Amino acid sequence: MIDLTPTEEQREIQSLARRFAREVIRPAEIALDKMADPEEAFNSRIFRDTLKKAYSLGFHKMGIREDLGGLGLDPMTTGLVWEELAVGGIGITATLLAAPVVPMFLSILAPGKTDLIDRFVKPYCADTEAKHISAWGSSEPNIGSDGSNYHDPRVHHETKAGKEGKEWVIDGAKSSFVSNGGIADFFLLFCCVDPSKGIPGSGVFLVPDGEGVTRGRPLDKIGMRALNQTELAFDRVRIPEDYMIMPPGDNYPMMHNAIKTVGNIGVGYLAVGLLRAAYEEALAYAKERVQWGKPIVEHQAVAFKLFEAFQAIEAARGLLWKASWTLANKFMGDFKLSAAGRVFATNMAMKHTVEMVQVLGGYGISKEFTLEKYMRDAKLLQIMDATNEIISMKGAALL
Repeated sequence: MIDLTPTEEQREIQSLARRFAREVIRPAEIALDKMADPEEAFNSRIFRDTLKKAYSLGFHKMGIREDLGGLGLDPMTTGLVWEELAVGGIGITATLLAAPVVPMFLSILAPGKTDLIDRFVKPYCADTEAKHISAWGSSEPNIGSDGSNYHDPRVHHETKAGKEGKEWVIDGAKSSFVSNGGIADFFLLFCCVDPSKGIPGSGVFLVPDGEGVTRGRPLDKIGMRALNQTELAFDRVRIPEDYMIMPPGDNYPMMHNAIKTVGNIGVGYLAVGLLRAAYEEALAYAKERVQWGKPIVEHQAVAFKLFEAFQAIEAARGLLWKASWTLANKFMGDFKLSAAGRVFATNMAMKHTVEMVQVLGGYGISKEFTLEKYMRDAKLLQIMDATNEIISMKGAALL
């Protein structure tokens, strides 16, 4: 059986993450959320200083191997940390989740490319100033959910990569939903190489920021306003031939689903942390607010809402722990299990943040409290990195 008792090392880093979330991330998230112009927010000292502090503590490199400069933490330990950080705020935490996508991809799926690892992975791990941030671009204006349509040869990425001599030349655009797109200095890009093969005809490329790369304005969203999401355009961007990390072919669906498996687990932990934050605020308020002669937590109508939120937190966490344990013990993990954890956790976050707002009554919709922010943030978790409907369809197909 699985022992659910955390090790001393896990308790220490969990405690560090808990303090950092409440003392650094939460006030930064609240301040950034209130900035009307997202461009101002991402150029602000608050945003940059928060990332620098996170990098100085190593939160950007937890899953990268120690021999490359990372912390070498297993999926169970990183899950504990992601949940704690998300209690402080899911925008900054999602930024940190996406930041190592290129280094992680290189270190796991392209370990033989030692030159690229020395050039990109090790400097990223050594960074304590948040100068190096990566992003991955798959979704396009016409290729959203179709990015998982591996079977229709008529569907392919419109961003294309063509060979010219010993270089790849990339042209096209990615949609406004590239997380970290406006702040990253290198990208993991999915580009069509062979349109006759449909989506599996895509290759995966490492593309540094530089000539020919254009970024749009940050997306102005109802929630998760501390997560930079931006469209990207590529105009004859030239990269060396060895910057193709994975060629097109039959292995593409397996690789794509492996990324989605890890992403599902990460999004799930964001949801659990967010719901915990909402629950904790509502519970504290319910113990203080007196109506009809007693604290409202003693009224069943309120107590049941709080207890149902508690149940949702515990159930979602348990499902994600199992998905994390499976990822640690099975190559590429289990997509079906990660999908179940992500969909359940994010749906519970949406349902119960609304109920936690209800606990506060009129104060719940006031910006003097943070519950209305948690409710807005929760909605994005049901949509980001593929909608829950698509994730559920892919998971159900594996039953």
